[in-house]
Amino acid sequence: MKKKSKFYLKIFKFKGIEHNLKSFLYTALIGCFFVLVFSVTPKLIVLKNNLFIKSIEVKNESKNNLEKVLKIKKNSEDEEQEDEFDNLQVFEDIFRYEEIPTSTVRLSASTIKELFKETNYNLKNVRKEKIVKPVNLELLPNEMKMIENTKERKNLFIQIVLPLILEENNQIKLDRKKLFAILNRSNNSDSELKWLNMKFKQYGVKNKDLLTLKIRMDVIPPSLAIAQAAKETGWGTSRFALEGNALFGQWTFSGNGIKPKAADDDKSHKVMKFQILQASVRAYFRNLNTHSSYRDFRKHRAIARDNDEKLNSLILADYLDKYAATGIEYTKVLKKIIEQNVLRDFDDVELLPNSEILKKII
Repeated sequence: MKKKSKFYLKIFKFKGIEHNLKSFLYTALIGCFFVLVFSVTPKLIVLKNNLFIKSIEVKNESKNNLEKVLKIKKNSEDEEQEDEFDNLQVFEDIFRYEEIPTSTVRLSASTIKELFKETNYNLKNVRKEKIVKPVNLELLPNEMKMIENTKERKNLFIQIVLPLILEENNQIKLDRKKLFAILNRSNNSDSELKWLNMKFKQYGVKNKDLLTLKIRMDVIPPSLAIAQAAKETGWGTSRFALEGNALFGQWTFSGNGIKPKAADDDKSHKVMKFQILQASVRAYFRNLNTHSSYRDFRKHRAIARDNDEKLNSLILADYLDKYAATGIEYTKVLKKIIEQNVLRDFDDVELLPNSEILKKII
């Protein structure tokens, strides 16, 4: 029995088998392998193609379903459609700031400087490390006019408004990501459709055109926003900025605003006022992203996006000639402010996220 078991063991290990038997077994195994490969490969290819086609069909069906539900009118040209500007609808969420009771305390310039010092928030570090801490101040200090050192006053102003601008850009980035996620789903929930309809209202898209919403729902380079705020407020020293938290000099023809002292008696416009600075920043973003006067601005921003180019504030500034009565001269002033103060250093900085959601986006 012992000799017999050793015999079978030798057969299993291919030891002691004659050479021709070995060749036969190897040939048989190799033949079986190739038969299996050639029989399975075509099926795998068909399966792969089917899955690929299905993925395309799902994507297309998603777009068709969404457009059917929202009854979207497609634009024949690759640009936003013209819509009548509805001030109340576009700024509805911003006006709600006025309805919220506030216990805002205006900090002094010295207190703000100390706060920035304690948190190690200074522009030199920001330019180098490209990171801004989320220090959100609601009001400018009354002493802005009393800061005689021009560089010191400018730096303080930038430190105050930069986090507010980045916060608004971050919110838009979140909204854009959600928009693209909705468009790529085969089915959309009621909450998603409700969110879409809300964004159509906020961006003044009355015909629910998705391309128009995508073009309007986009960020603004921080350097451009800072330059406009600096120009409109005299680096935070204007009456409109200190009394009405108006950083961008937006006009209103309603009763809620600040009357310019130099305005003619027959002029009915006022400068919009806000409870907090963030509301002014949001109103400015919404203004540039919706008003027909800045259609060319949005068009060239979208072109840069499509070409995977970085948004250049010195180029985009040329399309804000309708923001002020001085027209082209106004755009020249903006570009001068950007260049003299090296504001483009802030275009690629990031706001330190204070939530897990933002950490995934930034």
